[in-house]
Parts: sequence; C-alpha cells; structure tokens
Amino acid sequence: MAGAIIENMSTKKLVIVGVILLLFQAFSFMVGGLIAPSPTTAVHYLATKCVDAVKGHQSGRWFMPWGPNQCDKIQDFDEAMSKKIEANDIVFAVHIPLPNKEMSPWFQFMLVILQFDIAFKMYNQIEDGAVATIDVGVAYRDDMLGEWTEMAHSIERRKLSCNFTTTKTYENEGRYYECDLLPFMELGNVAHKYYLLNIRLPVSERNKINVGIGEIKDIRLVGIHQNGGFTKVWFAMKTFLTPSILIILVWYWRRITLMTRPPVLLEKVIFALGLCMTFINIPVEWFSVGFNWTWMLLFGDIRQGIFYAMLLSFWIIFCGEHLMDQMERNRFSIYWKQVGPIVFGSFCLFIFDMCERGVQLKNPFYSIWASDVGTELAMAFIIVAGICACLYFLFLCFMVFQVFRNISGKRSSLPAMSKARRLHYEGLIFRFKFLMLVTLTCAAMTVIFFIISQVNEGHWHWGDYTVQVNSAFFTGIYGMWNLYVFAIMFLYAPSHKRYGDEQSRGESTRFRQPL
Repeated sequence: MAGAIIENMSTKKLVIVGVILLLFQAFSFMVGGLIAPSPTTAVHYLATKCVDAVKGHQSGRWFMPWGPNQCDKIQDFDEAMSKKIEANDIVFAVHIPLPNKEMSPWFQFMLVILQFDIAFKMYNQIEDGAVATIDVGVAYRDDMLGEWTEMAHSIERRKLSCNFTTTKTYENEGRYYECDLLPFMELGNVAHKYYLLNIRLPVSERNKINVGIGEIKDIRLVGIHQNGGFTKVWFAMKTFLTPSILIILVWYWRRITLMTRPPVLLEKVIFALGLCMTFINIPVEWFSVGFNWTWMLLFGDIRQGIFYAMLLSFWIIFCGEHLMDQMERNRFSIYWKQVGPIVFGSFCLFIFDMCERGVQLKNPFYSIWASDVGTELAMAFIIVAGICACLYFLFLCFMVFQVFRNISGKRSSLPAMSKARRLHYEGLIFRFKFLMLVTLTCAAMTVIFFIISQVNEGHWHWGDYTVQVNSAFFTGIYGMWNLYVFAIMFLYAPSHKRYGDEQSRGESTRFRQPL
C-alpha cells in the first residue's frame, strides 16, 4: 500500500514545492504592502445646526447642511437664544460624504462614531450617570437633486463618560469636557451614493430627558469605511484562490476514494478543512457591489467563525494523530474534550455577533456598547477571547512538544535498520518535525491575527478611532491560510509511489505507525 506524498516524494521535489509555496507567501504579503491601500479610512464630520421652524416638527422632512436646498442655520446656541429658538427646534445635520464626493459599494461597510463637544458651566454641569437621548434618522439618495428616502429612524440612549481635567471654577467656564467616543451607527453595506443624518436632542425637564448632560456646543462624527482599493485587491485574491483550493480539494478526495481502504480520521479532517477553506474563499462579496445586501457583514463573520473552528480543531487532531503513543486515536470521540470547548467558544462567538450585528440589520443605530451591561460583556468577551486564544496556543505547543519527544524516542530503533531504510526514516523524521514547526508558526500567526482583529473592532471604544493594521498583514495571513491548507492536502494525499518491500507488505501510511 502506498504512503502519503510527504513520505515518498524525493527531497529535491519537496524543496521545490516548499520554495514555490514560500514565494507565494511572500507575494501575498507584497500584494497588501505594495499594491493595496490601507484597509480603512476615517473621515471627520462636524454637524451643522439647522432650525426646524415648522410647529409640530413635520415628519419626513430632511435638513441638508449645504447645497441648493440647505436648511436655515445658526452658528451657535447663543444665536439661538437671541432668536428665541428652542432646543427642540434644532436639528444637527450631517451629510455623508463631504461635498463633491460620493460613497461607493466598494466601501463595503460604514461605521459612524459620535462625540459631543460639551462646555463646562457652573450652573449646567454634567451629572453622574448622565444619559443623552438622541432622536436620529438616516436617509439616502443616489442623485444630488433627488428626494431623500428614509432608511432608519430610532430614539437611542447613550451614557456620557466625560472628565473635566481642570478645577471647576467660574474662571474655567467655557472649557470643554473630555468625553469618550460613543457608538452611533453601523451599516453592513454602502449601496447608495449619499447619506444624510438628522439628529435631535429633545429636551423635557418634566420627563428628565436630556437634563443634566451639560451645555452641548457641537456634535462631531467620525465615519469609518473600508477603502475601495483594498476591497478590489481583496476580491481579486479570493477570486484567484477559490479555484486553486477547489481543484486541489477535488484532486485530494479523488486520490482518497481510489484507495481500497476507507479514509482514516486525519484524511477526513483534512478534507473538511479544505471544504471550510473553499467556503470562506468563495467571493460572494462581488454581489454586494451590485445588490443591497445588508447582511454581508454578518455572513462574513459567520464564515470566518466556521473556518476558525475547523482550523483550530484540525490542529488538535493533526497533532494527536502524530503522537505515536499506544492509544488508538483514529476516532473523533477521542478528541471531544479538546474539540468540544472550541465548538462551544465558536457558538458563543456566533451568539455575541447576532446580539449586535443581527439586530443592526433592522436598527443600524443599535450597539451592545451603548449600555453598561453590554459594555462590560463586550469588554469581558474580548479579554476572555484573547486569553483563550493564548491558552489554546500554549496547549498546542505542549502537543507539538509531545510529538517531538515521542519521535525522538523512536530513534532508538533506527540503528537496527539497514542503511537505506535508516536514511529514509531519518528523512521522514526531519520532514514531520519541520511540518510541525510550520503548523505551530501558522497557529501563532492565526492567534495574533484573531486577537488583533478583536482589539481592532473594539479599540475605538476606549480611546481611539481605529487601530491601523497594514494591509499586508491581512493579505499575508489570508494567503498563509490558503497555502497551508493547500500544502496539507497535497502532502497528505496518497502517493502512487511505493517505497521498498516493507510498504508493499501493508505498513501504515501514517508516520506514527512505521517506527
């Protein structure tokens, strides 16, 4: 019975394959570093104060901050007081994007963050636990002269977290509080050219609405979207890699089915890993350019979660099947203690994602970070996820160490072999050790990527807009996953070559058996 390609391929050919894969890996980093722009762009907006002079605040009316049909504006609240304009008649208007620019479906998503400019006044200070009630609506249009179409409307509450860094005296009146950024809106698709946000801060002393929130001077927004250039590079990579992995997947399973024995656990898991890699590769994002699919962001998270779960489970089984101990491991039930927590953690990731992005499909202004409980849960999730990822990597290192130790223990049987056979198995030992080190490196990069992705998603919540991660990191890690899966399917496919009479007498194709 023939062994796997990793056992029977000549060293020269393996080196050639390794060099080719290494060149593709370098190329995937270079694509992000030299061709693609930065993944995201942050654009700052200052809200324009419009006056709604119509009594009863006519619904369906939208206030434009500039252009031919711009609203009646005031410069500040002192002007409003002099003109006897009430706070309930002021609408903060923000047009996205800036003048003479257009949004594009290539931007993929839009995240909007809000920040209040609040001045200190002795008679109007921010109370502890102050909550701002925001009446907000968003509309869109694709023609500068067309009518606005409402996309969503909601009344949201955001807790203020502001500090006044100097002493609270009359001399320091007019200085601004330092306020944390607030989550405001997230769109999973940018299908239209122009967006308009109208924001009201309704005041009702009787109902304690927007009382004790200080003297708000301005509202600033930060719009974050994916760069169109990065999106095109990303789509091109997925389009190129999809057929590559699909072809090797079909080739691999065809070789498995041609064997007289049923496939072993490791071969099944490798095939499942190839399926998951193909699933995450399929460039369905191309359709988001032409269709208003607001669920694409959630769908992308689900695909990535499935791949993470499969990849982490594969590494556990892959190392376990090479331990070379006396236990019969060719059964999935042997690994339920290790794989079970991975599946449970992935399910928790899915629930967490549905609690935010699932709700945002109906209400883009919803955020799990808006409440104290939600913020604590989200922060705890990011911290626990990072700790679990590190613990997983340490456990994987321990399993690889056990594999190395057991392989070294089998060396005692090498001197009794013939020279040709001994050299053959010494080569196998080196090949499997090298593959284990590659696996460990891939796992380390994946864990780092996972932690950075989680921190990047929540980093602006505690003091900055975004963590600028170079495009080369994204394209490089994505290319690494594909090349690793490609290499595993290629190297562990059954070989048509036979080695010696021992192989023909039915010795196992797996390295842990021959020694």
